[in-house]
Amino acid sequence: MVQRAAWLERRFSLDLPISMFPNVLERLRGTPARVADRIRGLPDDVLRKRSGESWSILENIGHLVQAESLWLLRLDDYDAGLEALRPADMTNRATEESKYNEAEPDALLETFRQARRGLVGRLEALDEQGAARSAHHPRLNRPMRVLDLMVFAAEHDDHHLVRITELLRQAGA
Repeated sequence: MVQRAAWLERRFSLDLPISMFPNVLERLRGTPARVADRIRGLPDDVLRKRSGESWSILENIGHLVQAESLWLLRLDDYDAGLEALRPADMTNRATEESKYNEAEPDALLETFRQARRGLVGRLEALDEQGAARSAHHPRLNRPMRVLDLMVFAAEHDDHHLVRITELLRQAGA
């Protein structure tokens, strides 16, 4: 099996035409359903099991919930006309401190669904000019349009879905 790339080593081609905005929006809209499909019917011990220091399935989902606030704050940065997007907390402190392994899986999924609806709603309100706004991404050290932020968020979603799948394989589920 091909190994997934570490998130911090990823580089992104940020060259999609603005006409791909609706496609990327649908990808973002569908992530909560894909997560729900991956974990439906799994026992709690599988959902809560950590692999060494690596997050459990529920902690990965919780991290996706945490990331929603960053995507929204970055949309605020675009709205404010800032030159640079705010940086992410690369320590993931909020995820580590949130005790997602104590959460009820259905409640956590609903929290993610609601948060993602908020993001999708903000994005749906944009026109072509709004989708093309640009600001400097601090870690990638390059300009990023709103459309590129959407691709980045969708890739982040997929990165964690792949990790969930890896954890499911390890558990034999």
